[in-house]
Amino acid sequence: MKTYPSIPKIPARKSVSVDQPVYVFDKLDGSNIRVEWSKKKGFRKFGTRKRLLDPNDEMLGKACTLVDENLADVFIKQQWQDVTAYFEYHGVNSFAGRHNPNDEHRLTLIDVNVYKRGFVPPKEFYKLFRGFDIATLLYHGIIDQPFIDEVENGELNGMTFEGVVCKYSQKKVHKMFKLKNRAWLKKLREFCGEDQEMFNRLS
Repeated sequence: MKTYPSIPKIPARKSVSVDQPVYVFDKLDGSNIRVEWSKKKGFRKFGTRKRLLDPNDEMLGKACTLVDENLADVFIKQQWQDVTAYFEYHGVNSFAGRHNPNDEHRLTLIDVNVYKRGFVPPKEFYKLFRGFDIATLLYHGIIDQPFIDEVENGELNGMTFEGVVCKYSQKKVHKMFKLKNRAWLKKLREFCGEDQEMFNRLS
């Protein structure tokens, strides 16, 4: 089961070397969940970014019960045989991978990887899955410094607290980078205290 790639950052106040329109999705603050599906066996294997997951897991096990099985209708219609779907597991009080067990949580689709094909391009992803619970598409266009400022100041219309993920295809390769809200980073710094390694890993 393929691990979801780490999303690189665009440093603040730096030029963005992307000369084409990108698809900007809301970055949900939760835990990355991967789910393996096959035409023969359906949704058959669950995992976090680094380990397998079962429904008895104290913090994340509930995610195994929240997959919308109607997604399989899209997979089958597209004649895909094997798919890894990536989700964000999140609730109203989720922060930096921590969750309140008393909250109601959602499983929101963020990406799909098809066997022998790779990640579904963002335009196609939005077209195929917009009727499901997916990360909100906030913008489609060129990324410039005023746009970066909007995100960093938490002012982009429709954005939740953490930031955004920008996606595009370049020579049929799936490309991504993330932009973070300064207020979210400040909260993370307070959460991590003097633990710089934790801050680097979670930011």
